[in-house]
Amino acid sequence: MHLNKLHYVKTIDRVAAELGETVDRIFDLAIDMEPEDGVIWVYGPGDDSMIAFSPFGIGNLRELIEMDRGHAC
Repeated sequence: MHLNKLHYVKTIDRVAAELGETVDRIFDLAIDMEPEDGVIWVYGPGDDSMIAFSPFGIGNLRELIEMDRGHAC
């Protein structure tokens, strides 16, 4: 997927809810992701910012969750 052809992203809160995970867990898994992995930072007024994911990024998160669960066993 070409990142310049995105037409939406989902906030970390929404992705966590959709994946049945906590925001903290998603953040911990995504902190080392790069824009090429489907993650961006969205900046608002003042110091407000949040992480958001493209559909490609959500797919990458699903893989990270599965890999993390595999290591937890």
